[in-house]
Amino acid sequence: MSDKPDQPLRILHAVRAPVGGIFRHILDVANGQADRGHHVGIIADSLTGGERADAALAEIAPRLKLGVRRLAIHRQPHPADILVWAHFKYLIWRLRPDVLHGHGAKAGTFIRLRARSKRSIRVYTPHGGSLHYPLNTWKGAIYGRVERMLMNSTDLFLFESAFARDTYQRTVGTPTAGLVRCVFNGVTADEFDPVATADDATDIAYVGEFRHIKGADLLIDAVARLRADGKPVTLTLAGDGEEIESLRTQIQRQGLTGAVRFIGHVKARYGFSKGRLLVVPSRGDSMPYVVIEAAAAGVPMVAANVGGIPEIFETHTDALFAPSSVGAMADAIKTALDDPAAALARAKSLRERIFMHFSQKAMVEGVLAGYRDAFAER
Repeated sequence: MSDKPDQPLRILHAVRAPVGGIFRHILDVANGQADRGHHVGIIADSLTGGERADAALAEIAPRLKLGVRRLAIHRQPHPADILVWAHFKYLIWRLRPDVLHGHGAKAGTFIRLRARSKRSIRVYTPHGGSLHYPLNTWKGAIYGRVERMLMNSTDLFLFESAFARDTYQRTVGTPTAGLVRCVFNGVTADEFDPVATADDATDIAYVGEFRHIKGADLLIDAVARLRADGKPVTLTLAGDGEEIESLRTQIQRQGLTGAVRFIGHVKARYGFSKGRLLVVPSRGDSMPYVVIEAAAAGVPMVAANVGGIPEIFETHTDALFAPSSVGAMADAIKTALDDPAAALARAKSLRERIFMHFSQKAMVEGVLAGYRDAFAER
């Protein structure tokens, strides 16, 4: 295996849902690998992602020598999975990839069902995925069993955080047949440009998907608590997702329609500009891009002390609050808004850390180094 342009790797990335941070990660890695002369392809679900995924894949497709393929991949186990697996096998036979890189639990399963080969490696990045389900739930038990079954059919594990690695080893086990590496997510050079606060900015902004694990409902409760305590904060919610209607109902029920606005799915930097303080209220996360993007842009921020988020903040623990605690979140918001100079100084220091450790270049080079090590191990 070589990283030289005259000996390019044939790399096939696979993912179920082309949405959110996992999709952003794949696009950035694929672009970086293509820049270095490798032949790259992407397999992604055709049932999710909508027009945004269509546009993003159409934009990157001309750069991918192995092309873009869309298959109907259901989120939960489904009878159609047999046909999807057959299609995966056909594409692998036709494209002859050196690297099969599965992202997320479903795509990672399909990639690792392929028998061991002397000429290719099977790589798995969980991105949280099945690791979010507790082992004492039926889903957690099933997914945990599948993960254990496939663990030693993996040549390389690439975790985006030490938290994800440790969670995998605690809930699934320690791989004995494959290499384990941690490579942080990274952002591009232009994302280090500062974000100017909009004239119509609210006190707080939320940028992300509206899913239970992301905790937007907890943030709304925190806003209600702050206002009840005499601090009339306002909130902008930027994003969309399966919980949007329940969030609207929650806002109406708590009498917050005049204090909270939705602006739809927008680019992250535009969403950042719509608040003086970004709040990341996640119940669970591995290495969320929104935190890295905001930190790179020097945006004042407070976040839940959960998953891989502390690895981003490192020594800046005063910006973190206990997860799933409305009271702790409300206190952190109040502290940051009451002392904007301190919040801004912390943001400036955090930006320097992101520049050193969370660049797209470092991410792509780390992924390729993992591939090299896995080939050498073979």
